[in-house]
Amino acid sequence: MKSWWNGLTNKGRLMTGAGGVAALLVAGALIAPDSSSGSASADTAVQRTASASPTPTPTPTPVVTIEKVDVSEAIPFDAVTVDDAGRDIGQDAVTTTGQDGTRVKTYEVTYTDGVETSRSLASEAIASPPVQQVTSRGTREPYVAPAPAPAPVPAPAPQGCDSNYSGACVPVASDVDCDGGSGNGPAYVQGPVWVEGYDIYDLDRDGDGIACD
Repeated sequence: MKSWWNGLTNKGRLMTGAGGVAALLVAGALIAPDSSSGSASADTAVQRTASASPTPTPTPTPVVTIEKVDVSEAIPFDAVTVDDAGRDIGQDAVTTTGQDGTRVKTYEVTYTDGVETSRSLASEAIASPPVQQVTSRGTREPYVAPAPAPAPVPAPAPQGCDSNYSGACVPVASDVDCDGGSGNGPAYVQGPVWVEGYDIYDLDRDGDGIACD
């Protein structure tokens, strides 16, 4: 027992308490001599001191933030075709150009330590409605002008008739008057007569190209 006690005193500091009981402070543990247990008591104290665990590092608390984020979405426009009686058939045209609208969705986004972990839709609204595209389809029959009537072809003057007139035979004479008129001949013609050249007998008094009418 003395050898064990002497060995501990070399490693620790001997302390004397009340009543003269000696104890030894070794590595932060107070050891009193025990005649019944011998060296086992010292070994147990040293092992208990060595097995003490270090103080654990506290776990950092995560930083959680919530932000509102707006996301814009396009609303596609639709198209219709309407009949237009003011347009000819085949003359279709886009009379109203379509435009996409805009919808804004607001999300509540949760970030944990700056990383997005969840999001939920908070609200949505239409910022601008779409504009419908309109195509006008012509239904009117196009106007077709009638073909002009062919000009009358005067009959060739028979032999002995003046070629300046057509439609009736104006005889070749010193003077010709319209039949039933006030002229005194000596020759007469019954109209109507078309003046084709020079009105040598002055039969077309009103100058409309038709004599004796």
